Amino acid sequence: MYRKQIKSIIKDLNKKIVFIVGPRQVGKTWLALEVGKRFENTTYLNYDSFEDSQIIKDESWLQSTELLILDELHKMPGWKSYLKGVFDTKSKNLKILVTGSARLDTFRQTGDSLAGRFFIHRLLPFSISELQEDPISNDIERFIQKGGFPEPFLSEDEIDVKRWRNQYIDGLIRTDVLDFERIHDLRTMQMVFELLRRRVGSPVSYASIARDVNSSPTTINKYVQILEALYIIFKVIPYSKNIVRSVLKEPKIYFFDNGLVVGDDGAKFENFIALSLLKHVFGKVDYEGENFELKYLRTKDGKEVDFCLTNNDQIVEVIEAKIRYSNISKNLNYFCERYHLKGVQIVKELKRERTIGEIDIRKSHPYLKGLFL
Repeated sequence: MYRKQIKSIIKDLNKKIVFIVGPRQVGKTWLALEVGKRFENTTYLNYDSFEDSQIIKDESWLQSTELLILDELHKMPGWKSYLKGVFDTKSKNLKILVTGSARLDTFRQTGDSLAGRFFIHRLLPFSISELQEDPISNDIERFIQKGGFPEPFLSEDEIDVKRWRNQYIDGLIRTDVLDFERIHDLRTMQMVFELLRRRVGSPVSYASIARDVNSSPTTINKYVQILEALYIIFKVIPYSKNIVRSVLKEPKIYFFDNGLVVGDDGAKFENFIALSLLKHVFGKVDYEGENFELKYLRTKDGKEVDFCLTNNDQIVEVIEAKIRYSNISKNLNYFCERYHLKGVQIVKELKRERTIGEIDIRKSHPYLKGLFL
């Protein structure tokens, strides 16, 4: 299935190294190979292959190569210095595409010599906006229940979907996490993972989780950071500028795979809205250079709204997600009236859209269809 980012990736390859990062099994290698089909001479090398790793180390790919795809390169010791050397000495016509573990994204924090030599393309699960030209995008329940990862999303066999997810969870914990960092207590990590699945949409207290699993808040914070770095979960933190300061800055945790959410329909729908908004934010940042962020609002006295989109730290839109419409959210109305903000209440089951004061009541499907990615 066509991924919307292909054209942007090809455009960026003419300027710098392109990194494709994102969750495991989201289609990074598939996308790289699809991009490779647009070039006459593409060389694909996977560092996990002994033969390919030797070619990579020796830089012995064919000189006629127009596009060089390096998969799992992060497993090579000193890969950043290696890649800098390849890029700085490459022929004018050689383009470089790097993909593999989400761990590649962490190098941006190191301030090393790759700075200024790359563009990041974050590949996330399918969204309604990305697939809006396909009739399958009309089935919002499919996104919510199966998640947007290609294999389970496209499967018509529910048993195969369950088998995929069980193997996916096992691979996340036993392979990705252990490859990323040495974990001394895998059982505690698994318990934290399971607790987070059940607390989607609620502010998360690391101290509370620590008590539940008989660990320390510092350890919980470390485990959350690992799960976040590997694109298993993402945090949404409170917005505080010009708003009454939030309680303890507790984040809300959401999953990149909507199928991992354990909870009622409201929790699963909120996770799907969060993921769709995050993909919109990433698109604005990666392809338009905007400074968008996804946050939520919460006051000291507990008034809370699910999400807010910000640009340059200014609120663009305040968003509440609801399964059904009965009336306007009191908290959404409070923030919009007090701070003169644009509000949107996204409703999964809604007969008619309307605007009441500063707040738009929107059907979820057309709203999500209008997002960037």
